[in-house]
Parts: sequence; structure tokens; C-alpha cells
Amino acid sequence: MLYCNVVVDISIDRLDKTFQYKIPSSLESVLMEGMQVIAPFGKGNRKITGYVMDITDTPEFDPAKTKEIIKIVDDATSIDNQLIMLAGWMKRNFGSTMNQALKTVIPIKKKSNPKQKKTVVLALDEQSLSDEYASLMARTNHSVAKERLFKALMEDDEIPWDVITKKLNIGSNIIRDFEKNGFVTVRTESTYRNPVSHLHGREKRLELNDDQKRIVGRFKNDYDVGTRDTYLIFGVTGSGKTLCYLEMIEHVLNAGKEAIVLIPEIALTYQTVMRFYKRFGDKVSILNSRMSTAERYDQFERARCGDIKIIVGPRSALFTPFPNLGLIVIDEEHESSYKSDNVPKYHAVPTAIERARLSGASVVLGSATPSIDSFMKAKSGEYTMLKLPGRANESEMASCEIVDMRTELRRGNASIISNRLRELIHDRLSKKEQVMLFLNRRGMLGCISCRECGHTLKCPHCDVSLSLHRDDKMHCHYCGYITSKPSVCPECGSKAIGGFSIGTEKVEEIVAKEFEGARVLRMDMDTTKGKAGHEEILSKFANKEADILVGTQMIVKGHDFPNVTLVGALAADMSLNVPDYTSSERTFQLLTQAIGRAGRGEKSGTAVIQTYNPEHFSIIESRSQDYEAFYDKEIVYRSLMHYPPASHMLLLSIQSEVEADAEGLANAVAGEISEHYPDVKMLGPTNANIYKINDIYRKTIYIKDERYDFLVGIKDLLDKFLLGNVKYTRGHVYFDFDPINVQ
Repeated sequence: MLYCNVVVDISIDRLDKTFQYKIPSSLESVLMEGMQVIAPFGKGNRKITGYVMDITDTPEFDPAKTKEIIKIVDDATSIDNQLIMLAGWMKRNFGSTMNQALKTVIPIKKKSNPKQKKTVVLALDEQSLSDEYASLMARTNHSVAKERLFKALMEDDEIPWDVITKKLNIGSNIIRDFEKNGFVTVRTESTYRNPVSHLHGREKRLELNDDQKRIVGRFKNDYDVGTRDTYLIFGVTGSGKTLCYLEMIEHVLNAGKEAIVLIPEIALTYQTVMRFYKRFGDKVSILNSRMSTAERYDQFERARCGDIKIIVGPRSALFTPFPNLGLIVIDEEHESSYKSDNVPKYHAVPTAIERARLSGASVVLGSATPSIDSFMKAKSGEYTMLKLPGRANESEMASCEIVDMRTELRRGNASIISNRLRELIHDRLSKKEQVMLFLNRRGMLGCISCRECGHTLKCPHCDVSLSLHRDDKMHCHYCGYITSKPSVCPECGSKAIGGFSIGTEKVEEIVAKEFEGARVLRMDMDTTKGKAGHEEILSKFANKEADILVGTQMIVKGHDFPNVTLVGALAADMSLNVPDYTSSERTFQLLTQAIGRAGRGEKSGTAVIQTYNPEHFSIIESRSQDYEAFYDKEIVYRSLMHYPPASHMLLLSIQSEVEADAEGLANAVAGEISEHYPDVKMLGPTNANIYKINDIYRKTIYIKDERYDFLVGIKDLLDKFLLGNVKYTRGHVYFDFDPINVQ
């Protein structure tokens, strides 16, 4: 006998309340998590509609007293149904409880008080108003505030409450006194908070070039005949992908549908939203983590009731409750921020494709440097490939130079700025052109490399960088290999081996000192903490209020500054040192995106890549911005090492506050897997990258297999095993499919 736990009221306050029912034999083969069902409820013949949260063979109550599901609701198409079915899909494919999945797709747990708009409305006719004013003025010591309010009402018979209290400086007690005497009424309206209400302007409609027309035409034709596909727009930086998105969205909106636009960084929101707002006006809104709960709730409600048609935001915007969703756009689809770090550790791309399937929508992915996974699927025909081979304005791609920092060091230049880059910065400043300096901090911590020859210490078994731990030992977090930290470079014998540590603040200081008189802006996590931090810095740079913008990877993604003619990539190869199989991919993507910021206007651009590894293929191919050449080399490496997407990988993270429990549970889990799957490719258990965080001990196990469903089966096996676990109750196991961040 199978049972299902049903949530019978999905109003947010009662989301976690479930009731268990028997599944009749006639429904056992068809009932799935997320489905809408009719079930008996309470006494008598009352029936309710609910949603299946999970299915189990373990009864929670006396089976004889447990009621049966009556039927599945056919053709249920409500947005709540779609989102709960999506939560069920996420639970199965990424590993989590149904509650965790539900809290992800329905993230606003509490309704917020609506924003009130109050208007003071004159209740007197013109003569009565004049008489009351005259009566006030006849008094020897009359209220000056009342006099001002009478005069204001003589000019306008409806005045916003805030105008009276803030601009006219009239206290609310005066308004209430007028209301009590029947002079005015106060009209109160509930309004939604609008985070883009400060935007204005309309976009000058740009003409599509031939390549853009071809791509947009293909999409429109497919959409009109009912084809709902996943498309990959593979276009060089500056090729006009956003203009294609705008045209596609307009077509979908004209068909009575809505659109979600995902962007990887809050930093991109300003420029992206401006493009969409200037085209679509008040149909557009945003979602991001810096908005208040009330603002986020209001955007969900605006989407639900049709007040807006387009939402722009990072990963969580995917769950906006549009009832007639027609298109999901994922810009810069290669970005790692589309993978969640929290349970369920879902990836936005496959999740968007599943949501689109449930909604009858299309998906458009866009990138100059697609993820290896998406490009492989496009080459195989699983996605439809749409190429934009040239820049939209027909400008030339930026020229690129590689500077070998080993040579700089041998010539006595130990600065983070090479002589060539210094020369070019002086040239651009003299021409009143702008410069971006990108500090590639990713990979700076934990790795050990040689500044003399560029050699980085790697695991001999996994071909990923070793990480330096506090015990001065070098660790591999895939297989557990450990070796001592060397005092000299094992490749060239130099003593110039160690970590690399410099921040954007230090770079800003160096730049300000070397280029006296230059106006320098810094953009990193520290300078963008405020709600409008990104917008303020980007606006200043766009308005030419600064000559040089120094920043981390957030400055090289998607921004369009026509006066930027020079980009310098400082410590360009540091991301190669991340102990992760995606390090070459990340490096190529970051550098190609950085190079693409230069020369996007009428002036030609130059990029300088400073590196200790000038021979690495990711550096070489980024100079020529040849993605396909990079892909051909990278996919061979992935295939040889059985890394995604050539194969699939499941990371098990075993955690406990008790070290012995973490160790014991990890060994028990490994034993359970080996017992049922003796031939499985399993690495570990081994200590996690950071073994202890907040007094939680962490162990990891990696499992590889070509079949994703096989790994899901292992997850299902462990779910059952953990339910019966009574020995290590203080331990927890978390699942991460095809992980892209080192653990």
C-alpha cells in the first residue's frame, strides 16, 4: 500500500501542514508528487483540493483509519499547481525534501501589509469653502497651518496626503480636524510597491541587422506554429543578444503571454532593466535579494494579477507566478550563480526548461561563452543553436595582448601592473578615454603557484589544483590525496612559490598613486553593499565621472560603456588555480567577457591579459575569443576525466556537529552504496575543502556515471537508508548533482 502526504491549504501561513491519505490501487501508477487531487476532509462528506507533497510506503497513522484519495484533478492549470509540480520535479532531480523545494518555488512566506496611498479630497462646494476660509481669517489668532490648507484646497480639490504633510508641512492632526468638521474626506487606496517607479524614458527603436532578423524570425515562426523549444543564442560580446530578447519578448507579449528574464548578477540589473523599461514601460519590474520582503511580495502579486508582464532578476525570479508564461530568457547562461548553493541545489537552466514545459513556454539561453553543457546540447540538437557571429554595430572586436608576468618579474617589475599596461593606461587617459581594470580574485586563496615559471601544484590523480590547509598540507578534495607544501617550486626550483593575495582596495590605491589626477572608482562587494550600490557606481562611470573602474568579476559581465577602450585583466590566470574541474572554463569565460568590454562604441578597443601561464589553452583561446576552439580542447579533457557534461557527478556532503558521527555516517553511506552498486565509480569519503565550518564537520563523497537517472537512483536509495538511520541521528546528507563549486 502506498500513501501520499497532501498539503490541503497552500496559503503561505500553512504551507507546512500536511495530511496523509491512502493511494487507491487504480492511481498508484499515475499519481505523482505535485499533482492536484480531491480528497475527503474532516467529518461528513466534505471534499477538499490539495497537492501531493510526497509519496511513501510508510503509514504515519493506523492504516485502517486513513482515508483514500478520491481522484486526480484533470487539466489543473493554476499557477500554484504548476509551481508545486515544479517543486516535486526539483525534489526528485536535485535531492531535497518536498518542503525545501516548496519553500524555494514559493519563497514569500508571509503576506506584507499593502502600501497605502491616501488622498485628501475637498467635501465643500466653492461657496462653502470660501465661507469657512473667511470665518477662519476673521479670528484674531487663527491657525496658520489651517490657512495654508484652505489655500491649497482652493487651488486643487484633491491633494495627496504626503504632499500636505511633507511639502506643505501641515500636521496630520490638522487634516483630521478638517475631516471631523466635514471639510474634507480622506480616500485610502492600497497600492503595490514599484521598485522601478523612478525610471523614465523611451527607447529609440533600433533596427535589427540581418543576423538578428534571422534569429528573431526563426523564433517567431516556431512560436506561431506552436513549437516550444530551447534556443541557445551564441553571439560574440556586443553582438546584440539583448535586442533579440526584446523582439522575442514583444512577440510573446502580443500573444497575451508573459516573460521572465534571468540575469546572473544584481550588478547587471540597472543597465538591463533600463533597456527593458525603455521598450516596455510599466509592464516591467524587478526582483532581487536586496529588496525588502514587502517589495518582493508585491512583485509576486503584481505578476499574479497581471499588473506586470515582464520580470527581470537573478535566479529566484524564475519562480515568479505568471499565470500565462510564454518565454524564459536566461542571459549569460554560463554563469555559476545560476546554480543554487542552498538545498535543493538546483540549476536554473534545466529548472527553467521544466517550468517552460509545464507552462507551454519557450526558453532562450544567451552567451558569448556558453557553458560546456549547453554548447554540447546545442551541438547534439537537444537545443536549437542560433549564432550571431559579429558585433551589432559592425565594430571590430578588441585587439588583445598577453603579457607574461614571469618576464616582468625577471626584468625587475614586481608591480601588479605590467609596463605595457601602464603605457596603455597613460595613452587612454591622455585621450580622455576610459579604462577598466579587472582583478581576477577567484582562485587566489588556497592555491600554491610559482611566480617564476607559473607552475601550479595539482593532484596527480584528478588534474585539479591542490588546496593549502592550515596544517600546511596540500589536499585534493576529489580523491583525498595529501602532500606537503613545498619550499621551492618542483618545476623550476625557484623559491618564489606561494599564495597570491591582493585586493581591489590595494589595486585602487596603486592605480591612484601611479596615475595621479585620474578619477578612480572601485566596484566590489564592499562598495556595493547599499541597496543602490551597483547602480550608483555604474551610473557614475557611464556618465564619465571616472576615468578608471577597478573591480572584481562583477565589472566584466554584460556592461556596455562605449567610451571604454582599454581593459586590463590583472592576475588573469588565478581562476585556473581553483581546485575544480571547471577552472579552465571559468577562466576562458571571464577573460573573454573582460575583453568584450573594450571597444564597444565607435573607438577601437584593446585588452591586456597579464598571466603567469601564457601557454595555457584557456588563455590562448581567450585572446582570439575563439570559443569553439576552446570547447574542442575542453570537452576532450572532460571526457578523459569523466567530468560533466561528458559524464555526470553526484556530490554527497555528509555533515554533523559530532566529528565521530560525520565520519561514521560517511562510511555507512559509502558502504550502502557499495553494497547495492558494487561497480560504481566512487571517490571518498574524504574531508571537505573546509573540514569544519561553524562547528559542523564535513565529509564528501563523489560518484560519477554517464546516466543521470542512475545517480538519482542512488539518491533515492540513500533517502530510504537515512529514514531508517538510528545510529547517526545527528548527521545529515546533502545532495549536489553535477556540482560546479569546489566543496
